[in-house]
Amino acid sequence: MSKRPARAAILLVLALLLGACGAGGSHASDATSGRIRVIASFYPLADAVARVGGDRVAVTNLTPVGVEPHDIELTSREVDALQDADLVVYLGKDFQPAVAEIASRRDKGRVDVLDGIAVDNDGAAVDPHFWLDPTMMAKAVGEIVDALSSASPRNAAAFRANAQRYTDALHGLDTQFSDGLARCERHEIVTAHAAFFYLARRYGLTQRAVAGLSPESEPDAERLASLTDEIKAKRITTVFYEELVSPKVAEALAREAGVQTAVLSPIEGLTKKELDAGKDYVAVMRDNLAALRKALACR
Repeated sequence: MSKRPARAAILLVLALLLGACGAGGSHASDATSGRIRVIASFYPLADAVARVGGDRVAVTNLTPVGVEPHDIELTSREVDALQDADLVVYLGKDFQPAVAEIASRRDKGRVDVLDGIAVDNDGAAVDPHFWLDPTMMAKAVGEIVDALSSASPRNAAAFRANAQRYTDALHGLDTQFSDGLARCERHEIVTAHAAFFYLARRYGLTQRAVAGLSPESEPDAERLASLTDEIKAKRITTVFYEELVSPKVAEALAREAGVQTAVLSPIEGLTKKELDAGKDYVAVMRDNLAALRKALACR
């Protein structure tokens, strides 16, 4: 991940703050609304919590709109919020280490969704981007409904009903991807960074990433030359980039190879434009499907 020296210093400060505040745990629900307070570390988890919790939860997305979630740095106010929430839902395994550090100090009222999901190691680091496979996202929903039910047992039946509806929608999304990508002229996708392993594995595609698991890692000239040759040899038409990271490298590769660029979202966060348009995880995944079908010449 980027900015490790700065994050190490931040974690030291946070540890001192926690020592002063004491070990955190679940606190009373919002006194004015009766809703349980949930902090989700980034967008896909916040969306899932909102779907499952409905009007019985007040969910806060810790990652600001338009910010790449690997890069968040916590303020003292956000540390307090993580300590005071009834439930914290987050990803461990170095996806957001500052958040995981604080959440892990809570005695209860926390769930690291990666604890219940089998993720893969690319040889250097764990790939956390499971949510781009809707069937794996459904497993995370199962963890979230259990955590919400523990935090508020009297609302457990409502949470489980909501979770079933959302899970049904995710399985429907999986069917749309399976059908939509079943008959394509091409099966290779060139992506800005290696976020799409689980999606590619689920739907019979092969990912060729410009950068590694960190979207800010810089590819070397040899990697770019190799990708240029592969794009030309396999008649790949599109280099995909993502909206929350600079597209400059993807655009340069596309120019060199003589192909176009298009957005393929890793759904690590939504832009203000997407949120204003009423987009959510399912809607952006459908946008991804449309982009893939066009690039791969699917029938």
